[in-house]
Amino acid sequence: MSTPSSSTSSSPPQYNYHVVRQFSIMTVVWGIVGMLVGVILAAQLVWPELNLGLPWTHFGRLRPLHTNAVIFAFGGCALFASSYYVVQRTCQVRLFAPALVKFTFWGWQAVILSAAITLPLGITSSKEYAELEWPIDILIAAVWVSYAIVFLGTIAKRKTSHIYVANWFFAAFILAVAVLHIINSAAMPVSFFKSYSVYAGATDAMVQWWYGHNAVGFFLTAGFLGMMYYFVPKQARQPVYSYRLSIVHFWSLVAIYIWAGPHHLHYTALPDWAQSLGMVMSLILLAPSWGGMINGMMTLSGAWDKLRTDPILRFLIVSLSFYGMSTFEGPMMSIKTVNALSHYTDWTIGHVHSGALGWVAMISIGMLYHLIPKVFHKDGMYSTGLITLHFWLSTVGTVLYIASMWVNGLMQGLMWRAYNTDGTLTYTFVQSVEASYPGYLVRFIGGFIFFSGMLVMAYNVWRTVQSKPVPEQAQPNEVLAVQGAGL
Repeated sequence: MSTPSSSTSSSPPQYNYHVVRQFSIMTVVWGIVGMLVGVILAAQLVWPELNLGLPWTHFGRLRPLHTNAVIFAFGGCALFASSYYVVQRTCQVRLFAPALVKFTFWGWQAVILSAAITLPLGITSSKEYAELEWPIDILIAAVWVSYAIVFLGTIAKRKTSHIYVANWFFAAFILAVAVLHIINSAAMPVSFFKSYSVYAGATDAMVQWWYGHNAVGFFLTAGFLGMMYYFVPKQARQPVYSYRLSIVHFWSLVAIYIWAGPHHLHYTALPDWAQSLGMVMSLILLAPSWGGMINGMMTLSGAWDKLRTDPILRFLIVSLSFYGMSTFEGPMMSIKTVNALSHYTDWTIGHVHSGALGWVAMISIGMLYHLIPKVFHKDGMYSTGLITLHFWLSTVGTVLYIASMWVNGLMQGLMWRAYNTDGTLTYTFVQSVEASYPGYLVRFIGGFIFFSGMLVMAYNVWRTVQSKPVPEQAQPNEVLAVQGAGL
């Protein structure tokens, strides 16, 4: 493979870092908000009276607020910040359509605030990860189409002949999420605050989980893999282990992921052949997932000693470990016999959070620690020691969280399927809830520890932003880590 060609211009391009700074700061803000709601929900499962007897603080209303805040507010802002930064640096041009760039920032914040108001009020479509009602859905579509125009327009006017692999992942994530959202959110409004899906019955369920699983596959996987393919080589100052593998990883992932959604509907009214198809494609998905994980981790070949002294790199590499673990666990849970034990239990919650906390949050945190000094023109983060503290808080918190949910899930699945000799159930559902209490307490402690790390990060970011800037250096042309090429 060849290196991206260098810019023909004698003066360096002036990048739009303003919007990157905006999205970076809001990533930290929404991360704290979303994870605080998660800690409150975990506490409610230990101490139910914490809902205060109010409808707005009921678990059923706060739970979708938590998922939307963590996925779309925290994760979304991280993806906007990183993709806008990476596409400029790798294409050596300023972002396309400045007016649309501003609209994507303010429009996305409007979406998040709308969710924060409507969900506690109980205004919801009740569709998993797509709870927002039709006026907000239209705004999401407008913002996302604008995002696609900005990103693809920037690639179209690039000064390099090469499109770096991170941009392939970002582009796939943007286009796929636009299609998924628009199709799944098709609805018939009956009032300003209420609509009903245009699909019915099992068809509605299938479309919903085609969207739901691919929101994980593209929003929470492909987008963050784009982040990984840029920031791991940059932080490690090493070439990508195999650029050829990264291309194989991309095409196999996007071709297979789209078929895996039916594994969410095992033992339902969905036709059995569709359930089996989802299971088989989920198992095949293990190969490209681990190919990408191995490619990222092997980028450190010959430089593993850097993990001892670089906590930012530690965040990035450990996140890949969690990615590998959760993408092994997911295909295993898609097997029907395993699913019969795991479904509807806390095992699923543990699986989701091994990906959400271990993979998505930790790679986003590592990305921000790399990115913020650069876009704010600082010599580095305020405190490396605080980054190290944050790393251990995140790692310990994640392990406590997911281990407690794995134990709870296995116990619940076994209790629910236990029968007496006369065919009656051995345990009541209430008994399984009582037995889950210690796990819920450990989950709360783990979540609180992880949340504490976000507060440490906020302080570190604030002190970094407030510190004296270094003289802005001319941005060198980006020479990326393709096969055999250094940074």
